[in-house]
Amino acid sequence: MSKYILRRFLNYLLLTIFATVFVYIAASTFFYPRKRYLGRNPPIDEASIDAQLSALGVNDKDPVLLRTWWWIERIITEPFSGKLGMDASGNLVMEQIATRSMLSLNLLILGALCAAILGVALGVWGAVRQYKLSDQVVTYLSFILISTPTFVGGVLLMILATNINNLLGFQMLSFTGPYTPGIGGPDDPKTLDWFLNRANHLILPTIALTLFGAAGYSRYQRSIMLDVLGSDFIRTARAKGATRARALIKHGVRVALIPMSTYFAYNFGLLISGSAFLEIVFSWEGMGKYGIVAVQQSDVNALAGTVAFTSILLLFSSTLSEVLFAALDPRVRS
Repeated sequence: MSKYILRRFLNYLLLTIFATVFVYIAASTFFYPRKRYLGRNPPIDEASIDAQLSALGVNDKDPVLLRTWWWIERIITEPFSGKLGMDASGNLVMEQIATRSMLSLNLLILGALCAAILGVALGVWGAVRQYKLSDQVVTYLSFILISTPTFVGGVLLMILATNINNLLGFQMLSFTGPYTPGIGGPDDPKTLDWFLNRANHLILPTIALTLFGAAGYSRYQRSIMLDVLGSDFIRTARAKGATRARALIKHGVRVALIPMSTYFAYNFGLLISGSAFLEIVFSWEGMGKYGIVAVQQSDVNALAGTVAFTSILLLFSSTLSEVLFAALDPRVRS
C-alpha cells in the first residue's frame, strides 16, 4: 500500500509542477505588466520601465521561454529566499504566501471538514428517506445553494449577522477581517480573548464555505447511496440478522464513501476558488484575494505563486483521498 501511495504522490507532484509552469507561461504570454507604468503623470521613460520589469523578471521584450527558464532557475538556486520572485508591489512572493497562507488555511481546512461531514450525513439521510418531506427539503435547499454564487451567500450572511447584532444590541458576530485590530493580531499575546476573537471572525466565512460545499457533497453522496441501498450485500447482511441501521452504516456507507473519497479531493479545488470570493467579501487578506488582485494587475509572479500554493494544497488533498480510498477498499491494498 505504501508503494501505491508513494506512486500516486509522485504522480500528483509532477502534475503540480506542470500546472504551475503552464500557468506561468500562459500568464507571461497574455498578461501585459507594462501597462502598470503607462499613462502616469509625470510619465516614466521606457528605459526605466524596462529596468523595473527586468528586475521583476517579467519584461515582455524578453522571450517567454527565456523568462520561464529564469523563473525556474531562481526556484532551484534560491529555494528558501528569493524563489518565485517579487510581485508588482515589490514584495517577495514567498513572504506573501507565508503571511497569507495561514489565514486561508484556517478558513479552508475548517470549512472543508465541516462541508464533507455535513454533506455526507445529509446525502445518506436523503437516500434513506427518499422522496419524503425531509428529502425534498434538503434537495431544494441544495439546488438553491449550488445555483447561488458564493459571494452572494457571503453578503446575505453578513446582512443576517448585522440584523442579529442590532436585535441583540451588541456586536455578537464579527465579520470584517480575520480578527479585531488590537485584540487578535499576529503580534498580540495568545490569550483566551485572542482565540475567542479569531473564532468569532471565523464563524460566518466557515458557515458560508460549509453550506456551499455540503450542498454539492450531499447530492453526490445521495445518488451513490441510492445505488448501494439495493445491493446484494445489504440484503445479505439483513438476512444474517443485522439491523437496518447496522447494515447501512457498516456496509452501505463504507462502500458509498469509496467514490466520494476521490470526489473530496477534486471538490477541494472548487472550495479554494469559492473561498477566494469569500475572502474579498469578509476582507481577509488571504491567498485567494492575492490571486484575484494578481490577475487585475497582470502580476505574473504573484499569480504563479498563488497557483503553486493551490496546487500544493490539491497535491496533499489528493494524496489523502488516495489513503482514504485504500483504507476503504481492500482491493487497492492488495
